Amino acid sequence: MTTEATLPTTSASPTARQVLTRARGVALALVVLLAAAVAIALVRSTTKHGSLDPRSADPSGSRAVAELLADHGVHTRVVTTLDAARNAAGPDTTLLVAVPDLLTPGQQRQLHTAAADSGGRTLLVAGSTSVERLAPGVTADPVTSADSLLEPGCALPAARRAGTADTGGIRYTTTRPGADECYPSDGLATLVRVPDATGRGDTVVLGAPDILVNDHLDEQGNASLALQLLGSRPHLVWYLPSLSDTSATAPDDRKSLVDLLPSGWLWGTLQLFVAAALAALWRARRLGPLVPEKLPVAIRASETAEGRARLYRKANARDRAAAALRSTTRTRLAPLVGVPTNLAHTPETLLPALSARLLGDGQQDLHTLLFGPPPSDDAALITLADRLDALEREVRRP
Repeated sequence: MTTEATLPTTSASPTARQVLTRARGVALALVVLLAAAVAIALVRSTTKHGSLDPRSADPSGSRAVAELLADHGVHTRVVTTLDAARNAAGPDTTLLVAVPDLLTPGQQRQLHTAAADSGGRTLLVAGSTSVERLAPGVTADPVTSADSLLEPGCALPAARRAGTADTGGIRYTTTRPGADECYPSDGLATLVRVPDATGRGDTVVLGAPDILVNDHLDEQGNASLALQLLGSRPHLVWYLPSLSDTSATAPDDRKSLVDLLPSGWLWGTLQLFVAAALAALWRARRLGPLVPEKLPVAIRASETAEGRARLYRKANARDRAAAALRSTTRTRLAPLVGVPTNLAHTPETLLPALSARLLGDGQQDLHTLLFGPPPSDDAALITLADRLDALEREVRRP
């Protein structure tokens, strides 16, 4: 037999140059993304401080109110850790907590204990979930105020002197006796002052930070209200909660990723999944009878074969490709050796006829070649195709 002859083969695996060419677009996109990230980092690095920071001159910063307080003899100190805030609290100190909701429950309890023992003033800015721990007896309403400018509506001297101010935001209710509920919106206060048990200190809960930021300080009575709330003591400790604070890693404060996500995101994700499922059902292919359609142009058989081969290669369907090659070869060989076409795929009929035509008894090799297992890789598939071609040429030889 001559079916074992070695014939030149061509590799179907992509070359290194082809891989680099295909990956060029992805690499370019990664370079653009990296350059954009570096540019954004450089732009942000020029801003040293962020929102509600008394060192920041940005529209959302609070440097203007710190400067006004300094002109009135009030010293402002910025702290970013809970320990520094607790140590700085005292009877002659106002402790401002920017965004207290960023504190963990453990931090909130520790801060409340320190503030209650200090005898000073504690000002909570835009706190909702944290007010029940930092200001017991005060509860945040889930519906925020629709109005920004509000009238005092209370007997608190600071509010009456300031007049209209931008306090609209989170609304509060309180059950504490002697509390001042100011700047009401739809019957609920947006500024609450709760005195402590000794009467020396108090806690002020502010529904919005607008009266403290540079962009709104010169509007209405914002500056007056801010100076009176923050300037009642000679020292002001401005506490900006930080992610680098080690007190936030207490075991009882650890939360999972799901716990950190607001409920709105969870419901929104569920709605997206439902919408995606409905869209999939809407656009899914309907199963039905096949409809024949005439091709608008004639396509050469070689192009069809090449396209089908590329699909096989993309799907790594070497078994299907090998089965197609063997089936076609058996169909063409059967008439050449006198076997009916309907028996071309029966080894007991085709293999003896082939052995007799080739004047050999290598039926085992022929059986592996024509009816064997699928090749294990692309190189084996190419070798199989070459051997099948060689066998067909040998049978056709006169």
